[in-house]
Amino acid sequence: MEVGLWVLFGVMAVGIAALFLKILLLKKALKEIEGAFADRLVTDTNTLIDISSGDSSVRNLANAMNLQLRKLRAQRRRYQQGDRELKNAVTNISHDLRTPLTAICGYLDLLESEEKSETVDQYLRIIRNRAQILTLLTEELFEYSIVLSGERPLAKEPVVVNRVLEESIAAFYTALHSRGIEPQITIPEKKIVRTLDPSALARVFSNLLNNAVRYSDGDLTITLSDAGEIVFANTAFGLDPVQVGKLFDRFYTVETARKSTGLGLAIAKTLTEQMDGTMSAQYENHQLRICIFFKA
Repeated sequence: MEVGLWVLFGVMAVGIAALFLKILLLKKALKEIEGAFADRLVTDTNTLIDISSGDSSVRNLANAMNLQLRKLRAQRRRYQQGDRELKNAVTNISHDLRTPLTAICGYLDLLESEEKSETVDQYLRIIRNRAQILTLLTEELFEYSIVLSGERPLAKEPVVVNRVLEESIAAFYTALHSRGIEPQITIPEKKIVRTLDPSALARVFSNLLNNAVRYSDGDLTITLSDAGEIVFANTAFGLDPVQVGKLFDRFYTVETARKSTGLGLAIAKTLTEQMDGTMSAQYENHQLRICIFFKA
């Protein structure tokens, strides 16, 4: 009787050990699947999930995930192809619009030099205004498509941020003055040097200053900290937190920006991120703050 019990205990011990080993192997196989699946989601590769386990259920799970990965990869390729085609179409359309717009503006110049009635003169001013808006939209659309496509690689080099910021503010002095804006500027004497594309950085500052000219209700504060953070702040009663949350969305405009294309801030944010920086917007107590930061 005792021998039978010992045999039974031995069989149970072997079974438990085998079950424990099986569980360990299954956990190992599931970890392999987890790691491989996470890797395949973030990398553009044709390699599928391969596991060491011979368990049929685990292998069926891996095969099912491989099937979904194939579908996901096909959808990703269709998206990338469609995205490239859309960017090329936008670039070509905006480029093709330049020639007729230039001709329209040229004929408007000729018409304005002719004798005309007050009514005709009024209509010409309206046409000129609309043509200028369309020209601005075409130029920014072209620029945005180029920025997104990466066809114009950024030439990064050591840049003194103080100098680029000062030059950008000086270039906008007339536009700011015409709006009655006297900017309050805080720039440290210490040189803030970052590895950036100087032209792209100047474009970022230009777009932000242009945004301030459109949205500010009479003030503008520009601050560059020793840590390299640049803050553009102005009063903007016509905005609300929902609108501010959409300011970086392409083609988004608010009612107060009648001549806005909705691309200026989108271009600025894209260029900032391409230079490994961050751009964010906050709105509190009617104050719009746009913050840019580049790591040292």
